[in-house]
Amino acid sequence: MSSRGIRDQVAVVAMGCTTFGEHWDRSADDLLVDAISECFSGNPRIGRDDVDAYWLATLGSGQSGLTLSKPLALDYKPVTRVENYCASGSEAFRNACYAVASGAYDRVVAVGVEKLKDSGFSGLLRGDPPGDGTAAELSLTAPAAFSMLDPAYCARYGVDPAAFRKAMTHIAWKNHFNGARNPKAQFQAEVPESRIESAPVVAGRLGVFDCSGVSDGAACAVIVRAKDAYLYTDTPMFVKGLSLLAGPARGATDPDYDFTTFPEVVRSAQDAYTQAGITDPRSQISFAEVHDCFTPTELVLMEDLGFSDRGQGWKDVLAGEFDLDGRLPVNPDGGLKSFGHPVGASGLRMLYEAWLQFRGAAGERQLGDPRTALTHNLGGRPGSCVSFVSVVGRELG
Repeated sequence: MSSRGIRDQVAVVAMGCTTFGEHWDRSADDLLVDAISECFSGNPRIGRDDVDAYWLATLGSGQSGLTLSKPLALDYKPVTRVENYCASGSEAFRNACYAVASGAYDRVVAVGVEKLKDSGFSGLLRGDPPGDGTAAELSLTAPAAFSMLDPAYCARYGVDPAAFRKAMTHIAWKNHFNGARNPKAQFQAEVPESRIESAPVVAGRLGVFDCSGVSDGAACAVIVRAKDAYLYTDTPMFVKGLSLLAGPARGATDPDYDFTTFPEVVRSAQDAYTQAGITDPRSQISFAEVHDCFTPTELVLMEDLGFSDRGQGWKDVLAGEFDLDGRLPVNPDGGLKSFGHPVGASGLRMLYEAWLQFRGAAGERQLGDPRTALTHNLGGRPGSCVSFVSVVGRELG
């Protein structure tokens, strides 16, 4: 299965992103204004009045398009509010891109925001629709669900649990190392491996440092037709492939469900690769931003995205192949683990890192000569999720 795609039909010409963190003194309105302001102040060739339509992503920090139109004081512009779990920001971007590619609009904005820290809770909040009370997610927390990846992987591939624990620790260490070089990350400090392994346990063998940060933040992008991109900037970012798929959500009731892979990720990656003309992601992708909600998730994603062979991802992690100086850097901005995870903004934050890297503006974490990037969002949990994969590049064609 593959959609036709819109390869090289649209481009990003401006982006903005707030610092992610505990913004007790900033409202969702403030964060939206901050992200949009940075976006347009960084590109004087385009302004808010030039935008034809907006797509807004948020899980629970507002209802309807008024969430955006009010703080921005928009004068009767179409604003579409979207939600697709943790892939909400990516969904806003995907819909905005297709709107331009269709010819309906010339210039659009995709923006995502989430204000999580004012809730009084330490995790993500959800408003589940009414049901009969038997939904699996009502009896199993997200950390508990994702912690199952660890023993399942060890059992299937005969991996020593101590070795797998070391790989999980390396992923957390790597992402904190990268985040320490990112002035917009929620956690901007390196964390020793010994501290990661001795942290309080949350679920299974997942400790505090195996779990992504809960934070506030916003991010946005301006999208135009590719043929017009150089009218607005000398360094546009071109969309090569976009894929979002929802699974059948049968994992919780399927006794044979395999916790060592996300079928939704495999299929969305194949779709995006086909659209983008990617036949060997290991050599054709310069770097990747992936949904490291928990450390074993990132490890499994390395195999689902085709960066590692089945059963070999843990070895590649320990060999440093996905480190900042590795063969295929993963989460150079710190990922969800270090940058934080304000749900509606995360997908656009990943694209923001690609934007910076292609422009040579990533500071201490700048890669040598990145040409193509992948971003990936996962929403839901093993056996019941949606998956988004994008491929973007700095060159047309």
